[in-house]
Amino acid sequence: MRALRILLIFVVVLGGLFVIADRVAVNFAEGEAADRLKTTENLSATPDVSIKGFPFLTQVVGGSLDDIEVGITDYEAAAGNGAEKIRIDDLRADMRGVEFSGDYSSATATSATGTATIAYDELLKTAKSEPTQVAPGVTAHVVGLSDGGNGKIKVTVEATVLGTKLPEPVSVLSSVTVIDGDTVRVKADGLPKFGGVEIAESRVRAITDFQQKIDGLPGGIQLDKVQAAPDGVEITVKGSNVRLAG
Repeated sequence: MRALRILLIFVVVLGGLFVIADRVAVNFAEGEAADRLKTTENLSATPDVSIKGFPFLTQVVGGSLDDIEVGITDYEAAAGNGAEKIRIDDLRADMRGVEFSGDYSSATATSATGTATIAYDELLKTAKSEPTQVAPGVTAHVVGLSDGGNGKIKVTVEATVLGTKLPEPVSVLSSVTVIDGDTVRVKADGLPKFGGVEIAESRVRAITDFQQKIDGLPGGIQLDKVQAAPDGVEITVKGSNVRLAG
């Protein structure tokens, strides 16, 4: 019995040391991965990287990690014209089946899903914020975007008729969708009226409707779905064979 007790204590001690070594190794790996991702994506701040699954060391031996969560705040994505940027406040991605090279210089996830948020003031940059003529004597421009409820965006438009600004801005509820995996489109469900003046639909939509292309998300992930929320538009992202490094 004494020998058995000693053996059990020995096993428990070894198990504890293994757990400690495993956690130390995963913490080091998370830091290294975060630094490499920061360099690869040219980020201004170090991202959050969390390696899931236990034990970590046996995953490393196998050359593949089950699950890695990545969090990036204030990510600047290309806006599609090569010069402008659009800020993504919070990008979170869950990388599955991450395989890495023997020297750890490259890593690729079999699949990835996640979420991102774009504030309304960022999306507003795409809308026509300068007064534009929509009919003889009538100019209009978008002055605000906000949550319209039920997944809709409320687009607020200010108009001037014959030199006189309308006393109250007009608004319209708009649907927001993702097209081509890289573009957010805002399209009015109906058409606002500007002081009772009849205006061609195409002229009104030139003001109320717009789209924002978002290029260069980390690792090549793409936009999937989008809906309006209190603080901005919430986007789900997805991808396959997503590159984390290298």
